[in-house]
Amino acid sequence: MFCTQCGASNAENAAVCARCGRNLQAALSVPGKPPAAGQMPGIYVPNYLVFAILATVLCCLPAGIPAIVYAAQVNGKLQAGDIAGAQDASKNAKMWCWISLGAGLAVGVVWGILAAIGALSSMHR
Repeated sequence: MFCTQCGASNAENAAVCARCGRNLQAALSVPGKPPAAGQMPGIYVPNYLVFAILATVLCCLPAGIPAIVYAAQVNGKLQAGDIAGAQDASKNAKMWCWISLGAGLAVGVVWGILAAIGALSSMHR
């Protein structure tokens, strides 16, 4: 039986999930089969796909590519019933989005400082 909260596989006669402790008797899963995405009420895992695409295009391409890859994995893992995997992919997508944004801002700041230095040096000639 799969836990609808964390996606862990448990024995068919288990009363609670071995990983998270959730009551499995009230779960909506079919024995031996992972729950489908529509059978998991209250479980939402953000995929960060829009953030990943924007961070890739506008900020930092090398760090944005892993963000898109992880973001694209979230919905597939949810549909397969792998809630823990979907949460992990979501966490990684979010991390790479922030890395891409930070790298883009850092490069922008460096270019801004260099432009300011260039403008100041041309004024003193």
